[in-house]
Amino acid sequence: MPVNKESVILKINGMTCSGCSSHIEKDMNKKNGIISSAVNHQTGEGKFVYDTNKISNQDVINAVNSVGNYSVINGIEKEDCCSSSSDTTITKASNKEKNQFDLIVIGGGSAAFSAAIKAESLGLTTLMVNGGLDFGGTCVNVGCVPSKNLIRAAETAYHATHSNFKGIKPKGVEIDFTQIIKDKKALVATLQQHKYMDVVSDFKNLTLLKGWAEFIDNKTILVDGKDTYTATNIIIATGATTNIPNIEGLNKVGYLTNVSLFDLEEKPKSLTIMGAGYIGLEIAMAYNRLGVKVRIIEFTDRPLRSQTNDITDVLETQMKSEGIEILPNFRAIKFEKDGDNTIIHCKCPDGSTTQIIEEGHIVVATGTKPNTSKLGLENIDLKISERGHILVNEKMETNISNIYAAGDVTNTPPFVYTAATEGNTAVNNAFSLSKNNVDYTSLPWVVFTDPQIAGAGMDEIEAEKAGIPFEISKLDLIHVPRALAAQDTRGFIKLIRNTATDKLIGARVIAPEGGELIQQLSMAIKFGMTVKDLAESFYPYLTLGEGIKLAAITYGKDVSKLSCCAS
Repeated sequence: MPVNKESVILKINGMTCSGCSSHIEKDMNKKNGIISSAVNHQTGEGKFVYDTNKISNQDVINAVNSVGNYSVINGIEKEDCCSSSSDTTITKASNKEKNQFDLIVIGGGSAAFSAAIKAESLGLTTLMVNGGLDFGGTCVNVGCVPSKNLIRAAETAYHATHSNFKGIKPKGVEIDFTQIIKDKKALVATLQQHKYMDVVSDFKNLTLLKGWAEFIDNKTILVDGKDTYTATNIIIATGATTNIPNIEGLNKVGYLTNVSLFDLEEKPKSLTIMGAGYIGLEIAMAYNRLGVKVRIIEFTDRPLRSQTNDITDVLETQMKSEGIEILPNFRAIKFEKDGDNTIIHCKCPDGSTTQIIEEGHIVVATGTKPNTSKLGLENIDLKISERGHILVNEKMETNISNIYAAGDVTNTPPFVYTAATEGNTAVNNAFSLSKNNVDYTSLPWVVFTDPQIAGAGMDEIEAEKAGIPFEISKLDLIHVPRALAAQDTRGFIKLIRNTATDKLIGARVIAPEGGELIQQLSMAIKFGMTVKDLAESFYPYLTLGEGIKLAAITYGKDVSKLSCCAS
């Protein structure tokens, strides 16, 4: 009997994450008569192609209702199985039939959503096309949110076994790694829904489309090789992914990145992390504190080489004290499997070679690369850097007048909060006569190790390169009453001032919860505060913030000679 295909789109209640949609698809595809299933937890819809000779429309509904705790709700639509419309499209814009929009945003992360929110406020018809990660992008799905959640869990475990006080003797901790990952996944799903999808759920002019976009010309894109869409202006906000180095055998040993590492439901026996940038260091400390043996291989002379030696010295000392093995000036040249183990062939600092045996997993944390390779940028002659970043100016403009870019795909600082600002700015500048600039002069940033590393503005190396006359004040935490009271004096506060103006031009902090200090230092830089202003300000006694005042006072003074009432 010939197959008689029909398709139906069902509204499904109870889905919270991509795992839910995968669960439904897997179960439905086992049903006799189901030809294909495509379920999207973001839209709350499932499309099912079935053979009417074997099952009915109601049978499909009953089958979905029998899977887990999911249920079909109203809004059933029959569809021609040969239809070319996207399975994962939410369309609200009135001009969907023409596929013409005021704005197309390529990407689905922070920059893209910020652009969409701004566009909605201006009444612009907007199409957001997102391929790869779920809507929400790197930060909420595989970056900031899951990593900081695991870091906090690891800190809790660490403090349950370590005390700065002789009178407190920790008894140990029981770590349920599977539960930690389960809770992490639940948090990611909740924030992805509440902070992204729910925010735009009532937008009247926004269309969300899951698919891969490629430029045909500067106003036209092709999605998944079949449907074309046009817009007056286009914003590229496709983000970045892990840069995988071209090392012999690496692709054959089953390496992990932060994306796959954070989804491991069983605690790994051990990890060898390739790279000692901020991602690698945060991963190393978190997993080590959760009971995983960790090794770091770094091809330069020290971890976090973008920062000055005094900062990395403090961090390296702490990491080694916790049992993390750090191998600087080691370069991996070949990988191969030996049963369950991975052999890493390395070139040593003295030029010789050695073999490192990893019984657990290899984690690649060797930086990121922009997601530009599939965009068809060669079709529009868009300028990119040697590393593939889209080149933009302070207005988020590219070399093509109607195309803008924002977020990690560009040559701007790669942070979720800069991406959000850039997306908003791009829309404003694309549709307004008044142009806004993004100013990174006082940009604050944090590395969530322990102690945390935070900065804003220039460091001394950057000031020297810029030809700015400068002076440094560096206050070790041993001189800060709060740190003494907590019996935790790891780190320091460093201020950099312009000696010609006394204005603060930069700051670096390495301290427990040091990230909580950096915003006020960023604001001081932004609004041109002088070191004298900082020194004369009030700070609550026995706060870490008081260290800023003390650091300001100590320009030209011996801090050891100052009392707690120094002014």
